Amino acid sequence: MYAVANPSINNADLAKIRSSRCTVDNEIARVDSSGLRYRELNRILRDLVASGVKRIELYNVQGQRYIGTSLGGNIEIVISGTPGNDLGAFMDGPKIHVCGNAQDGCGNTMNSGEIVVNGSVGDIPGYAMRGGRLFIKENVGYRAGIHMKEYGSQIPAMVVGGTPGDFLAEYMAGGIIVLLGLNLEHDKIHRLSHVGTGMHGGRIYVRGEISGLGKEAVVKEITDQDISMLQPLIEDFSRHFDYDPRKIIDSEFLKITPNSDRPYEKLYAY
Repeated sequence: MYAVANPSINNADLAKIRSSRCTVDNEIARVDSSGLRYRELNRILRDLVASGVKRIELYNVQGQRYIGTSLGGNIEIVISGTPGNDLGAFMDGPKIHVCGNAQDGCGNTMNSGEIVVNGSVGDIPGYAMRGGRLFIKENVGYRAGIHMKEYGSQIPAMVVGGTPGDFLAEYMAGGIIVLLGLNLEHDKIHRLSHVGTGMHGGRIYVRGEISGLGKEAVVKEITDQDISMLQPLIEDFSRHFDYDPRKIIDSEFLKITPNSDRPYEKLYAY
């Protein structure tokens, strides 16, 4: 059973969580995830959130999928190990910090909240992301930001400290992607293909240069308004990963936007 040190946490709620893997102390839950199937681990997470804890520390994570899926509220989850596909999918509010790498689909259709990955991420991070923020210290795989979207003041953002794979921002409809290329060689060129293929919204900010634009994307110069949008994202990225934000902000950036908001209008009957 759980070792409960905070009387403000309802023991009746904690009794729902039938696992010997977890301790709760001062509204901080610590879970040993080794050997747990993803369904069991996610059930424990949901019950802990319902019980009122404020921070959950997951240890020995070994590829379990869907961690944080559909969770809401003001809660922090710290993951030691490698989470599996769809980390934070449909998430609405929590903050997740990964002390290492993450697999495919990180932030899938996330509505709000924040995911910080102190390593690299696999394919399709930010898939259909509609809010919240992703901060990734190193590289991302193929099709990062595919189908990202925005509505009104809800603008998702993904900041990548390294460089992405091909088909970045495919069919992107909104939001912000920032590529910092901090691990690139001296030429500072992000070498990939089909950037912005089918893109019809949103914007990509690139520190350095980029190759392989899709026909629906165009490069533009950075404006003062762009800098004011970039600065807080770079400052938060630098805070998470211990960089000097001034050295990054003072670099040369370019902007990629769609060349049309309706690139396939000839395919439609109206």
